[in-house]
Amino acid sequence: MSLLAAWYDLRSLANPLRELYDWLAGHASDEVVYVVSALIGSGGILVFVGLGALVNVWLERRIIGRIQVRRGPNRVGPFGLLQPVADAIKLIQKEVLQPRASDSRLFGLPPILVFIPAMLSFAVLAWAPDMVYADLNVGVLYLLALSSVTALAIFMAGWSSNNKYALLGAMRVIAMAISYEIPLVLALLGPVLFTGSMSIAAIVEWQQAHNVWLAFLLPLPVLIYAVAATAELNRTPADIAEAESEIIAGFHTEYSGMKFGLFYAVELVNALAVAGVMASLFFGGWWLFGVDDYVPPWIIFIAKVYFFYLGLIWLRGTLPRFRIDQLMAFAWKLLIPLALVNLVVVATEVLLWKELELSNWALAVFAVVNLVLAVVLFAAFLRLLTAHLYRLPRRARLVSEVSVPALAAPGTTPS
Repeated sequence: MSLLAAWYDLRSLANPLRELYDWLAGHASDEVVYVVSALIGSGGILVFVGLGALVNVWLERRIIGRIQVRRGPNRVGPFGLLQPVADAIKLIQKEVLQPRASDSRLFGLPPILVFIPAMLSFAVLAWAPDMVYADLNVGVLYLLALSSVTALAIFMAGWSSNNKYALLGAMRVIAMAISYEIPLVLALLGPVLFTGSMSIAAIVEWQQAHNVWLAFLLPLPVLIYAVAATAELNRTPADIAEAESEIIAGFHTEYSGMKFGLFYAVELVNALAVAGVMASLFFGGWWLFGVDDYVPPWIIFIAKVYFFYLGLIWLRGTLPRFRIDQLMAFAWKLLIPLALVNLVVVATEVLLWKELELSNWALAVFAVVNLVLAVVLFAAFLRLLTAHLYRLPRRARLVSEVSVPALAAPGTTPS
């Protein structure tokens, strides 16, 4: 039914849902099937994101604890599994304070507004061949637009607090977000150029049809997107708004209780969304070289999401926090020039592939060329960026005779 084209098709789920779909299709109108499919799809996303946020709190604290040679949460429940529940109850019970001089009408909106783009981003991700909540033909553009909305909520939080430190923290985060948005957009143009579509589902299907992950064809955009998205998440090593030695907690300094809890939770949800975009656009989404014929595709997709999410945890527990000048220089002096050069290369390759009507063997050539070019370009630009940091010793010089002036004997006066 065309009415269901952009909603969850329940036939991709378990047998009970398939039977429910068939029964509804035979006993109800298209509008009823449309609404029921939408409610089940949105409910499934909410359950995944809600439970994922709780589980991810435990995962991050346990894994980072192991990285830093400590135990992590281990008191509340077996292996500390109930610690996220205890933390949530504690945040709900805490008093929500609001500065007297703050803007009362705007102060309560940012914790809610910042959560909306994070939730909406899961709507265009392809969980399985027929499991896309909203299969938009501008899915990539939709994700970029949602990421831009977050900057408004962050600035609103800093400004409405009427706190100079919160305002400075918000401006620093927005400056970083805008700077890294440019290479991120340029990196995502690579998959769009190769596939000729901005639909997330279509990009996954292109990778299945050509039996290749776009990560093999576009290694440099993968690296650029990974770095830029990590900075956009405002997580370590790029959490410049929360540098304890600089401007305390940044834009959410004045928030307490569950309002602060929402800011903390949205960081975990955004991390899952970034991992989902990485898995979909560069690593085949629900497709895994035929394994999806035996394993449910949505399980493969979730496994890929958590694989990249564990990579974000690894970075958080390993790298130190960067300074604002280091982050800005890395974006403007390294990532943006690399992204521009890569865009020209990818556009040239796609033009040759389409105009000369080359077969799929050209993809293997492009993969090798792009890999070599990525290594050479990244090393060259990194060398230029850090040239002033190298302090090489001077060339050793051999001296055969050393003239040392004689010293006067103790108790005598030098002549």
